[in-house]
Amino acid sequence: MAVSIRLARGGAKKRPYYRIVVADARSPRDGAFIEKIGAYNPLLAKDDPKRVVLDTDRAKHWLSVGAQPTDRVARFLDAAGVQERAARNNPKKAEPGEKAKERAEERAAKLAAAEEAANAPAEEPAAEEVTEVAAEAPVEEAAAEESTEA
Repeated sequence: MAVSIRLARGGAKKRPYYRIVVADARSPRDGAFIEKIGAYNPLLAKDDPKRVVLDTDRAKHWLSVGAQPTDRVARFLDAAGVQERAARNNPKKAEPGEKAKERAEERAAKLAAAEEAANAPAEEPAAEEVTEVAAEAPVEEAAAEESTEA
């Protein structure tokens, strides 16, 4: 029989309270269990001593018999000094997915193109020609007005 040390949920809606139980691995989460070895109240402060209450002697006994703790219970056992738990490391957890990478590359390409357009040297002769034509136009109009008045 496969035995696990896990949490069984209790408490009201939005007010969780867990019992740390030893149960057959095939039984439901909140169903039948072999023995209650502690309690966990996540609503209490993290430094509160009543947040996790654990019978370490019974936990050691069940571990020696071959019970497998769940990840959360293994954390509690590690904090209590009953069983050491190796820290996990998943470096790919924060890495974005393929679509997000594609969108980031497209955004970077658009920014680079916009910077190139802004940094490109403006054609100075064309700008000078426009100002010369604009400067000559009022002179011609003034000459045309003088001929009509006379």
